[in-house]
Amino acid sequence: MFELESHYNPTGDQPSAIKKLVDGINHDKRYQILLGITGSGKTYTMANVISQVNKPTLILSHNKTLAAQLYNEMKSLFPNNLVEYYVSYYDYYKPESYIPANNVYIAKTLKINHDLEKLRMGAIVALLRERKDVIVVSSVSCIYGIENPQQFKKAQLLIKVNDTITQDDVVISLDNLFYENKNEELKHGEYRIRRNTVDVFVSHDDIIFRIKFGNNRVESIQHLDPLSGDIICEETEVVIFSTKLFAVTKDTLEENLKEIEKELEERVAFFKSIGKNDEATRIRERTEYDISMIREMGYCSGIENYSRHFERRKEGERSSCLFDYFPDDYLLLIDESHVTIPQLRAMYAGDRARKKNLIDNGFRLPSAYDHRPLRFDEFETFTHKVIFVSATPGKYEICKSGNDIVEQIIRPTGLLDPEIEVRPTEKQLIDVINEIKKRIVVNEKVFITTLTKKMAEELNDFLIEHNIKSQYLHSSVKTLDRVKILENLEKGITDVVVGVNLLREGLDVPEVSLVIILDADKEGFLRDVTSLIQTIGRAARNVHGKVIMYGDFITHSMKVAIEETLRRRTLQMQYNQNHSIIPKTARKVAKTNLLVERMDNKVNFDIDERIIKKMSVKEFSGLKRKIKNEMLKASKQTNFIKADKLKEKLDILLKIRTKKDKTQSE
Repeated sequence: MFELESHYNPTGDQPSAIKKLVDGINHDKRYQILLGITGSGKTYTMANVISQVNKPTLILSHNKTLAAQLYNEMKSLFPNNLVEYYVSYYDYYKPESYIPANNVYIAKTLKINHDLEKLRMGAIVALLRERKDVIVVSSVSCIYGIENPQQFKKAQLLIKVNDTITQDDVVISLDNLFYENKNEELKHGEYRIRRNTVDVFVSHDDIIFRIKFGNNRVESIQHLDPLSGDIICEETEVVIFSTKLFAVTKDTLEENLKEIEKELEERVAFFKSIGKNDEATRIRERTEYDISMIREMGYCSGIENYSRHFERRKEGERSSCLFDYFPDDYLLLIDESHVTIPQLRAMYAGDRARKKNLIDNGFRLPSAYDHRPLRFDEFETFTHKVIFVSATPGKYEICKSGNDIVEQIIRPTGLLDPEIEVRPTEKQLIDVINEIKKRIVVNEKVFITTLTKKMAEELNDFLIEHNIKSQYLHSSVKTLDRVKILENLEKGITDVVVGVNLLREGLDVPEVSLVIILDADKEGFLRDVTSLIQTIGRAARNVHGKVIMYGDFITHSMKVAIEETLRRRTLQMQYNQNHSIIPKTARKVAKTNLLVERMDNKVNFDIDERIIKKMSVKEFSGLKRKIKNEMLKASKQTNFIKADKLKEKLDILLKIRTKKDKTQSE
C-alpha cells in the first residue's frame, strides 16, 4: 500500500479535485484532466490520488529537470514506497547518422552517466518485483525501445541459502550477466572473490550482497552497506539481474545470429542487384564484425539495432519499452501535457528519418528500423487510466477527456493571478528599465520574454549597459548553466533573466514579481493562448505579481489569456474573502528545490597532504567514510555533480595515502 507522509492536509480546491479524480478512476474513466494552475499544489493532489487509487503509477514529464523535481517531491511524500527515476542515462549523446549530401558518416558518441543508468535499472527491477506501491517518474525516454520483460527476466540469477551450487558456478553466472571481477573497491555491476565468499554490488541499487559458500552449497547471504561494509541484515535469497539490456543468452545465440546472417545476405544481394557494390561491401563488413563481437562477447556496440532478431519479432513490430513492464491496471499521469503530448507525437518520425539514411547507404540492416520509439497510436494502446495535468490543456487532451475537466484554481496560499497591463511599444525599452528599477528597490526580480535568442542576448547587453544585473537564458545555454542562472536570481546575484520560451513551464521562482512580455501582439507559437497563460503564471508566486505586455493592439490570444487570468483572479479573491486569507509570497522548501540542490556542489573537505599523511589508520578510515556518506547523499538527491567532485576528492586522498604507505614500506 502507498503511505503518503505530509505535514499538510488538502485545502482549497484540492479535496474536491482529489475526490473527482479518484471517483473517475474507480468508475473506469479512461481520460481525465487536472487543470491545475501554478501554485495550486498539483503535485500534492497527484500524490493523494496515487495514494487512494493504490495502483503502480507512471508520471510522465517532458524534460529531465522537471522529472527530477517531481521525483524528489514524490520521494519525500512516499518515503516508504518504491519511487524510481527513469530518464535517458546519457550526459552526452550524438546518435549514429549519415548525411548523404556531404557523404559524411557520424559514429555514435556518448557519455553514460552511471548514476542515471543505475536509477533506470532500479525502475525496471522495481516493476519486475510486481509490487503495487511503485511510482516511476520518467521523461519521454519511456517510449524508446528496451529489452522485453520476458527476455530480461531470463537474464537473472536466483540464489537461495542452502542451494547446492559452487562458488565457481556463481562466478560463471555473474560473468554471463556482464558483472566484472574486481579486487579493489566495488562499483555497481562488479563482484569480488575473497576465499569462500563472493561480494556482488548489484547494478540496480546501492546494495552489496555477500554470498558465503561451504561444502558446495550456499551457507549464508548478507546484505552489506556499500559505504561502511557493515552487515545490514541476513537474506534467505537474492535475485541478481543483468547489468545490460539486450544482452544475448547463450541458449539462443546461434539461432539469433543465423537470422541476422540471413538478413545480411538478402541485403547484400539487394544492393548488388541495383548496382550499389560499395554499399554491399560496407554492410557486409560492418555486420560481420558485429556478429563476431556478439559471438565472442555476447554484446557489441549498437546491439539494440538487432533487437528484432533477439526478441523474435516480426518486421515492423514495435520494440518493447518501459510500458511493457507495467501491469495492465496502472495509472498514468502526464505532467504539463500540453507540451508532453506533442513531444511524444514527434519522436517516431525523427528516429525513422535518421535511420533511413543509414539503412539506404549500407550502414545498418533494415531490421534497425524496428528498434525505435513508439508511434503515437502505439502509445495510445497503453493509456487505460490517464490524468492529463496542465494549466493549459491542449485540444488532444480536451477531446480525449470529453471535456471531463477537474479544475484546481484556488491556491492554498491565497496568492492571486497577477494583474495584467498592456502598453504600447513606443519607447518600451526606457519603460522596461524604469519598471525593473522599481522592483530592484524592493528586492524583487524580473523575467523578460522575447521572441528570439538574438533579441534575448541583445536586450541582456542593453540592460547590462544600463547597470542592471541581467543574464539571458535560452536553449543554447547548457542545462546546468540554466539551473545556475536561476539560482543566481533567487540569491540576488542577478535581478533580471531574459529568455525565450524557456520561461514557461516549471520555472517557479517566488522572488519574481514582474514578468515582461515583449512583442505580445505577434500572434503565433510563442504568443498563442497556451504560451501566454503559462508565461503569465511565472508571476503568480509573488504577492506583488504583475505582467506587462508590450503590443500596439490586442490579439485574440492576448484577449483570451487576459480574460482567463481575470476569471481565476476573481475566484481566488472570493475564496480569500470567504476564508479570511491574506495572501503571502510563496516560499520554496529547500529539500525539494531541485534548481538549488542540483547546483549545491560545494565540497567542504579540504585536502592537506601533510595532515593526511599524519592521520592514523582509524582517523583516515573515518574521513573516508564521511566522504563516502556525502557521496551517497548527493547521489540520492540526484546531485551527480557534487557526487563526482567528492569522488575526485576521495581518489586524491587514496593516492596520497597509497604514496605514504609505499614510502614507509620502502
